[in-house]
Order: sequence, then structure tokens, then C-alpha cells
Amino acid sequence: MEQLGLQDQIVPASQVLNGFNMASETTKREIILPVNAAGTIQDTKFHVIEADIRYNARLGRPWIHNMRAVPSTLQEMMNFLTEEGVKTVYGEQHTAKEMFAIEEVVPIPEPLTSEKSSTKGKQASK
Repeated sequence: MEQLGLQDQIVPASQVLNGFNMASETTKREIILPVNAAGTIQDTKFHVIEADIRYNARLGRPWIHNMRAVPSTLQEMMNFLTEEGVKTVYGEQHTAKEMFAIEEVVPIPEPLTSEKSSTKGKQASK
């Protein structure tokens, strides 16, 4: 917020947010900013927390409902109706894939199947 020069627009606020892992985080401040989604601008309230997170902002259900949007997590996109027709906003697939990427791949040993174990038994009896 400091880098954007918006310090004067931030107001103190305290609200408990529950995360995906059911951990709670208490907000310190909030700010209302215009969000431009494919040419449709909507003032949106953002709750400010002091934490290291992987994203700059998260738009939740209230914003999606106000936009009357239909999100698709499978296609990583969202459609919403405007006066000009249906607009589509695409997610950053590369960023999303990086966010959920596995850092280290650990090989899993292949289990013996009944076919392999019976073949080994036949070879041993010969």
C-alpha cells in the first residue's frame, strides 16, 4: 500500500478470516479499491493482513456474486454478463501452476502385482 501511495485510504478494521487450512488470521486494516475486470469496474473492499502469502489479493464470493460471475476452476476463467454481452476473464495459468507445484518429486516404488509375483514363483521352481 505504501508503494501505491494509498496509505491515506486505509482505515483500521478488525475481522477474523478463516483460511483454507482452518487457521485464523485477524485483519488489521481495510481499503476500498476499484477493480477493473474486462472493462467492468467495481469498488471492492480488501481486508489487509500482515502475513507472507503467495498472492497479492484474493477476490472472494462477495465480489463474484456482485459481479454476477460464473467462475470455472477447471478452465481457470470466469464469465460475467455486461451491457455489451458476456465478458471472460482468464486466470494466470502459469502463476497458478507455479503456486501449487510440487517442489521435490519423490519416486514411489512400484508394488508387486500378482502377475509379477506368480512369474517369479514359477522361475524359482524351475
